[in-house]
Amino acid sequence: MSSLHNLACGGKHAAFSLGRNFRRANKMFGAVVVGIGIAGSVRLRDLLNPMPSSPSEHLKLFGFVSRRDLGNINEVKQISLKDALGNKEIHTALISTDNKSHEENVRMFLEAGKHVLVEYPMALSAGTARELWEMAEQKGKILHVEHIELLTEEYKQLKKEVAGKDLVKGMLHFTGGVLDEERSGFPAFSGIARLTWLVDLFGDLTVTSATREEKREKSYSRMTAHLQTTNKKPLTWIEERGPGLRRDKKINFCFKSGCLENLPEAPRSAVGLFMQDLNLFAKKLLGRVSREELAAEKWRILRCLELAEEIQQHCEQLSKIHS
Repeated sequence: MSSLHNLACGGKHAAFSLGRNFRRANKMFGAVVVGIGIAGSVRLRDLLNPMPSSPSEHLKLFGFVSRRDLGNINEVKQISLKDALGNKEIHTALISTDNKSHEENVRMFLEAGKHVLVEYPMALSAGTARELWEMAEQKGKILHVEHIELLTEEYKQLKKEVAGKDLVKGMLHFTGGVLDEERSGFPAFSGIARLTWLVDLFGDLTVTSATREEKREKSYSRMTAHLQTTNKKPLTWIEERGPGLRRDKKINFCFKSGCLENLPEAPRSAVGLFMQDLNLFAKKLLGRVSREELAAEKWRILRCLELAEEIQQHCEQLSKIHS
């Protein structure tokens, strides 16, 4: 009798589990895009045109929020921030605002019980980022930080070429146009995608020193951070910005087996970078990403923000000494 009872109960539990998984697999998540710049506009486009048979099909666009009065865009309604926060049919917010307002927006939408996707950097201080992540976990919400530079075919190929090699020393030098630091943050934060490359490629790093050269009258800035791997191998990260500087990345990674002096050539993916990121976010919402993957991603994001903050502190301390 007891074996029959256990079998029946087991059948009920299995049916319940299957039913729960089926509901999750068919769940739709209402979405709102906050901030309609370049990234926000691409988010709108991708939400309106999800990949067939992909996780992004589980996201339904309800509208967008902007400080500007834009009316409707491609029949998508502009809604107020208050309505976006209060609408129970909106389960997720995709935040594509200026870096300095990421923290405020993430906090508001988490407090309102929404899942959040935010462009990097999620905040301009490591302490704030940890606080926001704790809030997301306490509320049982997904907090996803976009890092599209990890999704490029160029980077994926680079990671394959670096894998298993013993680093001797390395350098990553980024150049680009002028940024408004008031809106974008200190270069270690606005350029955190490059720091993320280094941590993803070589593991945990420590900051040994950092300097910054500025020519404000020429809108020129060059930040140089000296880092070290756990095996005490040196890495240099340079973030250089100024008028007319072409957006470019140069590498020089030397291994015991030889040096990589150019980024590998790779064909462009058939799937756009923001769409790849959107699918990853939707996979998390659907519970299709393992706890181990989520934990590793959380560590990487928070560790990079800690390193960015240390780099900024080194630069500012030197600046005070020389001023």
